[in-house]
Amino acid sequence: MKKIIISLIALLIIIVITAICISKVNKVDSKLTKVKVAEVTHSMFYTPQYLADALGYFEEEGLEVEFILTPGADKVTSAVLSGDVEIGFCGSEATIYVYNQGEKDYLVNFAGLTKRDGSFIVSREKIEDFTLKDLERKTVIGGRQGGMPVMTFEWALKEAGVKNVNIDTSIEFASMSGAFIGGTGDFVNLFEPNALQLEQEGYGYVVASLGELGGVVPYTAYNARKSFIEENPEIIQGFSNAINKSLKYTLENDADVIAKDLIDYFPDTSLDDLTKIVERYKDNDSWFKTTEIKEEDYNHIMEIMESSNALDKKAPYDKLVTTEFVK
Repeated sequence: MKKIIISLIALLIIIVITAICISKVNKVDSKLTKVKVAEVTHSMFYTPQYLADALGYFEEEGLEVEFILTPGADKVTSAVLSGDVEIGFCGSEATIYVYNQGEKDYLVNFAGLTKRDGSFIVSREKIEDFTLKDLERKTVIGGRQGGMPVMTFEWALKEAGVKNVNIDTSIEFASMSGAFIGGTGDFVNLFEPNALQLEQEGYGYVVASLGELGGVVPYTAYNARKSFIEENPEIIQGFSNAINKSLKYTLENDADVIAKDLIDYFPDTSLDDLTKIVERYKDNDSWFKTTEIKEEDYNHIMEIMESSNALDKKAPYDKLVTTEFVK
């Protein structure tokens, strides 16, 4: 009987200690401010974003960030405007569309991440010393009409004086790789890991970087409603700080190190492939050094939009971009 009582007391002590520990964990968690982010797609192109989460940079800034996959920049901006999420992550051109439509509580870009297009031109045939002239009288699967990949592609063609290219904009983003494999088009513009997969499976060859051809722009950036930024500067500052730290980490570390940090975010991609993809994006100079969005880069994205007849009027840099939170 005595042994039973001692066992019960010991069990009670364990239960009490466990409850105290859980309580402490909950108190720590409760100190974090929850922030929801609508991301336009889940891609290795956004490596610094996932590193900020993996390395605990958001937590260091007192934030608990939830990323919600929201395919399409128009859907991202809708989610932010409706208040379903606090922060949007998409092409900065989407915020220009919103502003020009007369939205009073418009979206302001407060932090840049990628500095150029992240897609690659994939050819069905191997081409030595490829130039854009090789695309004349060919069909290229380009992506959604009005989207940045297509507009960047069109701008690059015009700059190179290349005409008579059939750009197929009828195929959804997620179906472009499959359509190419199925026999549609002579070329396709693909993000990673699709470009690498096509190469490895023998369906195509990467012949050029659309990012290098298109120049520096705030290709994907973080935005929030003007009112949210004004009312919650500490959240925006903390988020920007975390992204700044991860940009620095990304630029200072080798691809194999970064790939190990990312592996849990891309479980269907092997460590070797992930390393190759990160290396390709590093070689492509894909990311800003800091979150600052410069006026000249912002103006270039509007130049690309104008070239594709996708912009009715220019939007002011000082309205749609803030550098207040750059460190």
